[in-house]
Amino acid sequence: MKFSRSGSGGSSRWTAAWVLMAALVWYASPARADSGSAEAQRNKEAVGKAFAAWAAGGQTFFDDMLAPNVVWTIKGSSPTARVLRGKQELIDGAVTPLSTRLQRQIRPTIRNLWADGDHVVIEWDGEAVAKDGKPYRNSYLWIFRMQGDRATEVTAYLDLAPYDDVLRRVPASQ
Repeated sequence: MKFSRSGSGGSSRWTAAWVLMAALVWYASPARADSGSAEAQRNKEAVGKAFAAWAAGGQTFFDDMLAPNVVWTIKGSSPTARVLRGKQELIDGAVTPLSTRLQRQIRPTIRNLWADGDHVVIEWDGEAVAKDGKPYRNSYLWIFRMQGDRATEVTAYLDLAPYDDVLRRVPASQ
């Protein structure tokens, strides 16, 4: 196989060879190979188990899954997007404001679940009904950094428009 272009001499050949070598090194790197590790499998099972319990009606997901000092980052461009430090700040600042406006808790449906070392990525859909009778539907992608079967860091991606809409539309109740 010849990598050089006409008139370019051998430099393209060396560039292509370096790109190929870099790709091979990346593919065989310990970080890449770790995706099948016992740690990754254990973390994936912990997250999957907690989501399964939540989907079955369990109400202890955040207690079961999060370290007390978790750093939870909600990505987005609305005022709701922010960094929450500690499980209690997350519950008070993001979970309770939504849950008090719902007739029943959100039921998650897992779409995909991946793990690589101490990171677990879960893509899921959530559905509930707001107290005004209108549906709440959202899609989420959460990235967990795990330590000892608990998440110490979470980055949460979701469509903030439906979340913010429920907060604006439905009065809070305790």
